[in-house]
Amino acid sequence: MKKMITAAALFLCCIAASAQIASRFPGLSVGGYGEVAMTRNFYSDNVYRYSHPDNYRNDPGHGRFDIPHAVIYLGYDFGKGWSMQTEIEFEHTGTGSSVEKEYTEAGEWESEIEKGGEVELEQFWIQKSFFPQLNVRMGHLVVPVGGLNNAHEPLNFFTVYRPEGEFTILPSTWHDTGISIWGKAGAWRYEALLVAGLDAFMFDRDNFVHGAAGSPYEFKVANNYGFAARIDNTSIRNLRLSLSGYYGNSMHNSFPNDMRGTRYGEVKGRTAIGAFDFAYRGKYLIVRGNADAGIVSDAVTISTVKRNLTSNNAPYKKTPVGKAAVAAGTEAGYDVLHLICPATEDKLFLFGRYEYYDPYIPAADQQDYPYTDKHRIALGLNWFPILQIAVKCEWSKRWLKSQYNNEPSVSIGVAYMGFFNK
Repeated sequence: MKKMITAAALFLCCIAASAQIASRFPGLSVGGYGEVAMTRNFYSDNVYRYSHPDNYRNDPGHGRFDIPHAVIYLGYDFGKGWSMQTEIEFEHTGTGSSVEKEYTEAGEWESEIEKGGEVELEQFWIQKSFFPQLNVRMGHLVVPVGGLNNAHEPLNFFTVYRPEGEFTILPSTWHDTGISIWGKAGAWRYEALLVAGLDAFMFDRDNFVHGAAGSPYEFKVANNYGFAARIDNTSIRNLRLSLSGYYGNSMHNSFPNDMRGTRYGEVKGRTAIGAFDFAYRGKYLIVRGNADAGIVSDAVTISTVKRNLTSNNAPYKKTPVGKAAVAAGTEAGYDVLHLICPATEDKLFLFGRYEYYDPYIPAADQQDYPYTDKHRIALGLNWFPILQIAVKCEWSKRWLKSQYNNEPSVSIGVAYMGFFNK
């Protein structure tokens, strides 16, 4: 609680100071977003609930309070086409480290270190704009692969938490250091990025490559490089259609790089991710969706090396990585308030979301873990008393394979997104 209060106070002080400074400098923009959430899960949180599901079928539920993200944007337009942008994030109250129960190590406690200490710098780039069709950014960038990474702010999805499928299998928010070239021409927008590659030792059975863009060190290992691209089209009124993807070698992108010259020296760990997403925003109806797939070569070898050749106290999970992962989902919301009060500016969206995802599709000679194959449905409401604030509530349920227990929950939350000096 003390850490939460301290982080919240620091966050509010940062906003107040930034807004005051921004009032004196017209080129400075200050904004941000944040979420507060509460969840009651009506299923067991025991570490053996998947290995012995019958033993925990009638266990009591558990509840959680969380501040998933609290973010401050700071940007400045220097003129002559030069600008900069930063994004400072307090995540889960910004403790910088956490502990968790490891589900495959007899329920042992493990400590996880998140790069960046108590405050994480999610974006920091300088941009030169030559003309609308050509802009160049260098620094720490958001990698816009998938619908969630492209629009990760909380007013861009209906659920209380970020859409579960993409959030599970991809880094979110995916940010890395590199260079980006982007531009707009008519109904088209493109972006191409060169960034540090993903780290195969951070791949995981339960989250695929979700943690692989981060680093447990005070620097980001970049023995290998990754290439990402995105293209958006808005030719149809109110509709955006998008394709995005990533490719790079992920093996030998850890520290120290001491496997060169061994029998694993030529293992590449080629990683490819492809994604399609769309968003339709009408006057009363909003529909969004995504489909993502990823593949990893040498998954069996990577899993063997992680399990047997990394130190027990190394900052890597020992679980295997599958050869592939998938996630697909769609959500739709309709503003029902205009039917009751046509003159009101408030909005009340009744929404539903369905998604399917599996972060672990094994190779032929790998053990299968059927519980990673999940369907999820969420039904709820989003009330917008003003455009920058949403009060959210939802009922959700995960459906697993028949031998496991399903996982229902209820969540409520409040979120904001906007600029403080406009």
